[in-house]
Amino acid sequence: MVKVHSTFVCQQCGYESTGWLGKCPNCGSWGSLVETIVSPKREGRREGGKSGRISKPISLISVSSRKIQRLSTKISELDRVLGGGLVPGQVVLLAGEPGIGKSTLLLQLADKIGSALYVSGEESAQQLKIRADRLSIKSKTISILEDTDVDSVIAAIDKPLIVIIDSIQTMQTTDLNGLAGSVGQVRECAFRLLKEAKAENIPLFLVGHVTKEGTVAGPAVLAHIVDTVLWFEGDKATTLRMLRAVKNRFGPTDEVGVFDMEDKGLSSLTNVDKIFLSSGRKQIAGSVVSSILQGSRPLLVEIQSLVVPTKMAFPKRIGQGIDSRRLELLLAILIRRCGIPLYEYDVFVNIAGGIKVVEPAADLAICLSIASAYFDKPINKNCIAIGEVGLLGEIREVVAQDKRTREAGRLGFREPITSKQQKFIGDAIRKYIGTTPRKRVNWAGQVYK
Repeated sequence: MVKVHSTFVCQQCGYESTGWLGKCPNCGSWGSLVETIVSPKREGRREGGKSGRISKPISLISVSSRKIQRLSTKISELDRVLGGGLVPGQVVLLAGEPGIGKSTLLLQLADKIGSALYVSGEESAQQLKIRADRLSIKSKTISILEDTDVDSVIAAIDKPLIVIIDSIQTMQTTDLNGLAGSVGQVRECAFRLLKEAKAENIPLFLVGHVTKEGTVAGPAVLAHIVDTVLWFEGDKATTLRMLRAVKNRFGPTDEVGVFDMEDKGLSSLTNVDKIFLSSGRKQIAGSVVSSILQGSRPLLVEIQSLVVPTKMAFPKRIGQGIDSRRLELLLAILIRRCGIPLYEYDVFVNIAGGIKVVEPAADLAICLSIASAYFDKPINKNCIAIGEVGLLGEIREVVAQDKRTREAGRLGFREPITSKQQKFIGDAIRKYIGTTPRKRVNWAGQVYK
């Protein structure tokens, strides 16, 4: 039997040391030495590899293509993000903040699929049973394993449909001296579990912790060796949860799954068209609807603005759900290109529903919402504003604009406001709000007569 020992290897320059060092003496990097398993090299034949077999390249066109047989999770939003279901041998890393619902989602997944091995390194079987009772899970094919030794876990895998490791930071191997959760332990345990999943063609879920900085704890190589990285996010103050695919070797990375956290667990929200719109909307000054793209799915959001006079030397600019710097830029455009004296007013902008808008497609709606609040004149409730606003005051086309307008039209918003209807933000304010700015300035800085 080959004797296995470990050494500490610098992840920056490859320097090896028999003990841990805070600073690499070769390249000077701090905290870069990671414990790594090393086994003696075996002598192989010179004309081949260890087995003496010579590998030969093959032509790509000669490789036969076959359709991937996917295993449905029976959770519609999870299937959407995965690209249609699980692939045999697929390794999925599920990350998210503590308490966001990762374990709840995976326990529901185990109940939907049937035969599953749930490895719990953080909670006891009794704690899982309490959660299962709350979720009304009574499946007799879910097996619970309380263990943190990765080799014991691999030995206990007996052809289940899926394996769930909750979490990878609690797994460890006795071949390494580091504590569970250290860089070396996380990487080695994940690699061993991955090899077992690939060899047995069993889908594997790994739960990953998130640091204070919002990144997956452990080495970055963990995201490289797995097939799929899913990010579970949401505001704990609301029941809305979103599942995003950061990496996916077997499907798209632009899909988003939307869930609602209820008393009995997570439920898929297949009809999310009006989730961020208030029911029975009325024409109120400062309220404008826009369409944002979450993956390939258009979502309608309501943008609300409030403009109030101020006597402070520096007026307030507060935005909830949008980038504050983007808000400052749009306010500068309204002041310079439209002549609206917002430097004398406090401006508050909120994206209703708790969602965050990061794309520029909502620029036009934000500008119209602020102008509507300033003039205290509402915009027709059948209007939807979609477009990016440039520094010259021009309205620019956005990605999938026609798709967004078609979806909005299906939901009753028959009057789109885009770059096709209006070319400049000042023109849009005059037409849809019906008020002439105090000083009408076009995109070239010329005052209208």
